[in-house]
Amino acid sequence: MRRHDVKLFLDTANIQHIREAAEMGVVDGVTTNPTLISREDGEFEDIVREICEIVGGPVSAEVVSTDADGMVQEAEKLAKIHDCVVVKIPMIKEGVKALHILKEKGIPTNCTLVFSANQALLAAKAGATFVSPFIGRLDDAGHVGMDLVREVLAIYENYGFETEVIVASVRHPLHVVEAGVSGAHITTMSYAVFEKM
Repeated sequence: MRRHDVKLFLDTANIQHIREAAEMGVVDGVTTNPTLISREDGEFEDIVREICEIVGGPVSAEVVSTDADGMVQEAEKLAKIHDCVVVKIPMIKEGVKALHILKEKGIPTNCTLVFSANQALLAAKAGATFVSPFIGRLDDAGHVGMDLVREVLAIYENYGFETEVIVASVRHPLHVVEAGVSGAHITTMSYAVFEKM
């Protein structure tokens, strides 16, 4: 098994929370979405840029288009905000097309809303930089979300995919521990979960 550093991301757009966690030296990146950003005061691009300046690591900003061409156009604009921006693309057929195009353009991506190993395999094959399995939502539906993480990590290891796994939809600190035990590259969590750690 390849060794790598564990990374912790915050899933928020709250500048104060990001700054507080970053001051501890343990935050490697941030994941956002349009809903999280809409809850904050300020312009979208300004918020994303400030987050990038604070963390100096990957910051996921999500597209809202549902067709590949629209996603690519949005991604190109988002990538211009800051070098740390990673474009969040949904796991749908058009999203897989967009992942492939953006890989060719050299724009880093985070394939989000992943609920199966097959989806994670497609994302990696298409060239996603990161893939985000939503373990909490799987747990909510009566599945064991961490089983998916283990499957994805095994597939990626078997075939040497460089796509990193971001354990997402984390509900509590135990999810963070389980992600670490599984060997996941990254766990992203709300500030509330971070505080409980």
